[in-house]
Amino acid sequence: MDIQVKRGLLDVCVLAAIKDEPSYGYKIIKDMKPYVEISESTLYPILRRLESARCLTVQSSEHNGRLRKYYHITPQGLSRINEFKTEWVEILSIYKFITKEAQSNDQI
Repeated sequence: MDIQVKRGLLDVCVLAAIKDEPSYGYKIIKDMKPYVEISESTLYPILRRLESARCLTVQSSEHNGRLRKYYHITPQGLSRINEFKTEWVEILSIYKFITKEAQSNDQI
């Protein structure tokens, strides 16, 4: 898969993971695991990029004597999820076209 496409998909996946409630790194990875494998070394640059883009905010809070960063989605982050949903309709249409072509060639 094209690295830029995958990057965009992972960004939206991370935003979706914190859409309903603030979360922290380990929990985000755990919540995404049934759908997509993501490592810490991949997640944290995504979180920094999304923070720079103002799609999320970060708040540190003490947990068991250690500071834990909680990530909160912003209205801009919610907007990015909605944009993705709109774009996905077009992507599905393109996928259907491509697979239709492949199915036609398989029948020959």
